[in-house]
Amino acid sequence: MKIRTAVKTTFCGIALAAVAYGQQSPPLPPPRAGFTFPQKQTLTYSVDWRVFPAGTAVLHFEAAGDRERVNATADTVGAINLIFHVSDRFQSSFDRGKGCTYEFDKQTVEGRRQINSTLHIDYGQSKSILDEKNQVTGQSKHVEVPIPGCMTDLLTGVFYAASQPMEVGHNFVLPVVDAMHNVPVTMKVEGREEVKTPLGSFKTVRVQPTAAAGVVKNRGNIWIWYTDDDRHLPVQMRARLFWGTITFRLTANENK
Repeated sequence: MKIRTAVKTTFCGIALAAVAYGQQSPPLPPPRAGFTFPQKQTLTYSVDWRVFPAGTAVLHFEAAGDRERVNATADTVGAINLIFHVSDRFQSSFDRGKGCTYEFDKQTVEGRRQINSTLHIDYGQSKSILDEKNQVTGQSKHVEVPIPGCMTDLLTGVFYAASQPMEVGHNFVLPVVDAMHNVPVTMKVEGREEVKTPLGSFKTVRVQPTAAAGVVKNRGNIWIWYTDDDRHLPVQMRARLFWGTITFRLTANENK
């Protein structure tokens, strides 16, 4: 279903730009000097499709030693939920100092479709390992793909980008790993805007993730608005596709 696909892929942000395969990825740039990931933080976003409320997304960050853990949920609401129920869960673990993802787990419930998957990154053997099971049919899949080095994942990449300098006209590249794909994603810092969300008005920097091929090139565009300060907090995300626009707006930011 179109709404289901947009909610899930926009929630993972860079996933919309990252479906090209076989491109050479540059090294993952380390966090800028002085940047720190949150010890504890919960972000809540409302999700709208065109003018209709479509869902809610909640992300929780928590420090665990030298790693950062991100837990996220995406659920449909209202009339959309009656048409097609979505309840997705994501978990990511990455190195706080280098940004390298170690594990990215997904549990998806989308209508009758129920898939659980774990993507483990083994840097010692330079490969990503995907284990996936269809909870409805019982079918399983195991895939191993070589990786060039330190990489981020589809969920973490949206927030790891906050650790990079954001100057208008300056682009930076994030190597992203997703199951069988290793993709360089260019983050284009396009300009500054004031953005209004249910949480208030923010001065922001607008960033567009792009890749040489894939959904963005073929079907539409995605933008992320980060606060124009040291935090670079993503307060708005938008995917503009040929059949409509879906927008995430920050509604709550709690240190808990």
